[in-house]
Amino acid sequence: MRNFTAILYKEEDMYVAECPEVGTISQGKTIEEAIDNLKEATELYIDEFPVKEEKKTLLTTFEVAVSAKA
Repeated sequence: MRNFTAILYKEEDMYVAECPEVGTISQGKTIEEAIDNLKEATELYIDEFPVKEEKKTLLTTFEVAVSAKA
């Protein structure tokens, strides 16, 4: 078993889930469905393209100044 990262965001009426370690992306109507679909997509990807080394993903946030133009 290996742990992977799931990054989620909402796009219209669907949740999109991405795995940055391998580049897989999936979606679902709920967060749980998006993650389940991402797990399946990632397992299928790894079956075809085995991951040779474990990459540690660093996750952080940053601020950007946004000017309000009216």
